[in-house]
Amino acid sequence: QVQLVESGGGLVQAGGSLRLSCAASGRTFSSYNMGWFRQAPGKEREFVAVISRGGRSTSYADSVKDRFTISRDNAKNTVYLQMNSLKPEDTAVYYCAAQEGIWYRRASYEYDYWGQGTQVTVSS
Repeated sequence: QVQLVESGGGLVQAGGSLRLSCAASGRTFSSYNMGWFRQAPGKEREFVAVISRGGRSTSYADSVKDRFTISRDNAKNTVYLQMNSLKPEDTAVYYCAAQEGIWYRRASYEYDYWGQGTQVTVSS
């Protein structure tokens, strides 16, 4: 079992920045690829970013590429999402998730453990 707890959400003006954190406990953190997903009201949960177990490989949704950066610190059992140049359409609940496997995935059904989510609201 892996427990995931997100933090760092809040209200920010368009063009601003936020840094989300996701702290993991339980089984070995470095065994998991880590992803960020988001869900806006009335919409399905969507992929945002993923980072491989060792942190060498990342992948981003087109909508956040060049604005968001995913990183991880395996010594601290934490994954981060740095969000810059935020837009109102980035408003959503953001979730971190852990995926066990050699290759990272972008589909939410591939993920084994989920956090409770943190709200990000971007005002125009």
